Amino acid sequence: MGKVIAVYSMKGGVGKSSLAVNLAFEAARTGKALLWDVDAQGAASFLLGQVSGGKAMKIFSRDVDPVDVVEQTAHVGLDLIAADLSLRHLDAELAEVGPKRLHKLLARVADDYDWVVLDCPPGLGPLSEQIFRAADVLVVPVLPAPLALRTLEQVRERLTEARGKKAPPMLPVLSMVDRRKAMHREVVEEHGGWPAIPHASVVEKMGLERAPLSTFAAKSPAAKAVRGVWEQVLGAVG
Repeated sequence: MGKVIAVYSMKGGVGKSSLAVNLAFEAARTGKALLWDVDAQGAASFLLGQVSGGKAMKIFSRDVDPVDVVEQTAHVGLDLIAADLSLRHLDAELAEVGPKRLHKLLARVADDYDWVVLDCPPGLGPLSEQIFRAADVLVVPVLPAPLALRTLEQVRERLTEARGKKAPPMLPVLSMVDRRKAMHREVVEEHGGWPAIPHASVVEKMGLERAPLSTFAAKSPAAKAVRGVWEQVLGAVG
């Protein structure tokens, strides 16, 4: 079974989906990769130039086999299961089933891949509980601000409660860093071992290019920072 990388945050608007797309692209450079978008907003699907056929929720209700909705993207070695708004009811669906529905669904597809990257919706609920149980590593983008760091600790506590000694590694990533701001510089210095992705227009340009950073801005500081995150992921999964 391929390694499962969950890109997760309790808060939205932290660059989560763009990071998931970029990590999936890096994963596809080292093996066959699947990006599974489970966020109802479908931002990761959009950034890869894909749209869901309206079957995203049917995967979880067992009306559709996840294998049957995998799409090839324009990037070699990278496939996608796209999201759509039907997933807005996913927490309600998962609240009525066993705690391993996501794990079982991943088992249906993960044998065909070296890496599965999950773009997870923000918040805490039944889905996040299943993500914590299914992930081999949790990548958590966080803004360089006190409240965001507090939220990070809440995620760490919940992950430990859910998995105990079997909790997967959690990799914090400072996101949307503006080094012109004193607080941002202080947080980066305090957490020197954490990757820091700059707040850069080139990241926003992904929405225009509908493509990962390394395909159109490979030498940008943001792309280099993403590759640094990927190196930490590789180290975390051994």
